[in-house]
Amino acid sequence: MNIRDKKGNAINYERLEFLGDAMLGSVIASYLYTEAPAGDEGYLTKMRSKIVSREHLNELGKDLKLIDLVESKIPKGQFGDNIHGNLFEALVGAIYLDRGFKYCEKFIYKRIIIPFVDIETLEGKVISYKSLLIEWCQKEKKTFDYNVYDDTGVDDVRHFAVKLMIDKKVVAKARATSKKKAEEKASKRAFFAFQNEISKAN
Repeated sequence: MNIRDKKGNAINYERLEFLGDAMLGSVIASYLYTEAPAGDEGYLTKMRSKIVSREHLNELGKDLKLIDLVESKIPKGQFGDNIHGNLFEALVGAIYLDRGFKYCEKFIYKRIIIPFVDIETLEGKVISYKSLLIEWCQKEKKTFDYNVYDDTGVDDVRHFAVKLMIDKKVVAKARATSKKKAEEKASKRAFFAFQNEISKAN
């Protein structure tokens, strides 16, 4: 981007993303503090993470078609899976700089809080199946291992495959465009395979 602010400084979208992330966190933290008076710090932090999850922000960015507005020498196919969420955060940051806190707060309420935030629904939403699975394994004294390796094959985009082993047995496999996504997909499959045992343990 070759765009400058009123002082002539170059505007970097990653700096806007940083600012937007802070604005989202601040406004949503304030909302949760008011709407969940009985929630402790851990509860409020977990709920905020669910609202501003990368998956959710990616969907918001896609909905607004923000990627169509990007000016870059890099081909759009190489931006990465999280570009949509990153752009949404950058948009929030730009709105804050251009219109101020109150206007930005209204935008966050209109686009995120009012249409998507329901405390009871969020309480049952899983952020990370990997975290849940590891917690269960540790509680039940089971060994676990994520064996990740390159598996690009004929794809143009780099892929990773993972074999998830519990007590030295392969319980799930998955493939994705990042190690983190592959591990999460395998964890989700394993979670549902062991769901009854996990529920009993909890």
